[in-house]
Amino acid sequence: MTPHPRSPRLRPLLLATTLALALAATGCGTEPASGARAELEARASAAQLVAEHVWVTEAAGYALARQSVGVLGDDGFSSTYTAPDGGMLQLSVERRPHADADCTKDSAAASGQEPLVTCERDGEHWYRATESGHAYAREQGGLVVTVSGARETVDRATLRAAARAAHRADDRELDQVLPPAREGAGQQPVERGDLPPVGDGAPDNEVGASG
Repeated sequence: MTPHPRSPRLRPLLLATTLALALAATGCGTEPASGARAELEARASAAQLVAEHVWVTEAAGYALARQSVGVLGDDGFSSTYTAPDGGMLQLSVERRPHADADCTKDSAAASGQEPLVTCERDGEHWYRATESGHAYAREQGGLVVTVSGARETVDRATLRAAARAAHRADDRELDQVLPPAREGAGQQPVERGDLPPVGDGAPDNEVGASG
């Protein structure tokens, strides 16, 4: 038997039903995502950080020391990555007036800091080195992103790899980097053991209470 063509009357109804289901599916996927992002923003704010200024990187053998995560300057970001052999990488993100990573304009000598012995362009980065430390820096959207380390514990190849791998943290990475949310923070008063359980909470100052 030849199947009958679908009634023209049913087509608008089927189209409307399909569209409604698609919109419902889209809405269900959007709300949790925005809620998760709002939670990340709140965690960043609690740590006095700007979520968009949180960057991460990676280097063979190095892992983020989460307790090192913190604010740099007014709204910058800093963190440290460590290796079992004692190697240490510092990642810093800071907003500078007329963001400038060009080490040819470095004023370390004038400020009394250790003078540069090397300053050269290396791809998108500037590489600068003193006798004890070295760093790769580049500009990104009004920020200067720097990866640095001690020359005796971090070789230039490792430093370069970490600098090239540095990127703005996505939501998954933010969740791993930011301090965890404190449950009930700001909602419950801190308990004190020297306050009476009744009355207005003031210590008992009556004469004879303490002799």
